[in-house]
Amino acid sequence: MVDPTRGVLYPARLPEFHRLPAPAEVADLVVWFWIPEWDIQPGRSSRQEVVAYPALNLVVEPSGVSLVGATTRATHRDLAGRGWAVGALLRPAAVVALTGDPASLLDQEIALSDTALLDGVVAAMAGGDGRRERAVAVFSQWMLARAGKPTDAARLANAAADLLMATDVRSPEEAAARLSVSVRTLQRVVHRHVGLPPAAMIRRRRLQEAAERMRTDPSADLAAVAGGVRLRRSRAPQHRLPHRARVLAVLLPDGVPARGRRLTSRGTGTGTGVAGRAEATFHRRGGFSGSHSARVVPKI
Repeated sequence: MVDPTRGVLYPARLPEFHRLPAPAEVADLVVWFWIPEWDIQPGRSSRQEVVAYPALNLVVEPSGVSLVGATTRATHRDLAGRGWAVGALLRPAAVVALTGDPASLLDQEIALSDTALLDGVVAAMAGGDGRRERAVAVFSQWMLARAGKPTDAARLANAAADLLMATDVRSPEEAAARLSVSVRTLQRVVHRHVGLPPAAMIRRRRLQEAAERMRTDPSADLAAVAGGVRLRRSRAPQHRLPHRARVLAVLLPDGVPARGRRLTSRGTGTGTGVAGRAEATFHRRGGFSGSHSARVVPKI
């Protein structure tokens, strides 16, 4: 099971946010449900950049339903006005019921036309006390009817994702050995149900570990953090290392010095830190949906 404490670096800057466990009947399909609600003062906006989990999310907002693919680069969303979202961090077993090609959704989202899910969740969220629990119940019943009972391949994909994201496994070969399957089988199953190769999921976990380290110890040396989570791989093309350094650099709170940090505005493209301007934050590709929140974090 993925660690819900990784990803969002500064939870105090989030809007009102609730994470609800998946009911037992959909535990093979959904990791958890996440529900942010925000009310931003007129003329102001709020930004959140995150380290997202390598997973898909199904998100319901008043304007519609979206299937959001796994992410491979840093993303953000600026909030304004008043709103809410109800999202499900999907387990791999649920993905095949929603798309036949999750790889085509990397860093993308598509609208799903499903009035039953939309109308049911919107009605539940309009109800005051207990609205979040009612929304999760509606969402869960819809997921169960849509996805049904997971196949053996889907259960293997779930087990692979749990292993890759929640343990210290270091390579696809090690993961395959622990699952008693071939590396080729592991790669095929994960690609079919997540859209990313196993190695990319391991790198994502390591970056999330780095994000957590920087959140808890913002004075830490970036090179030491990178080494501690094994971001520097001997076989990695050297041109990729500067990008990872940039990814780590944006983890630091504005104004906090750290040995090894060289980037300021270039790392994020924002010039000045967004955290000081943001009072509430939300990101439907994983900031809330499937991860903790991060202030200015690498996209994982």
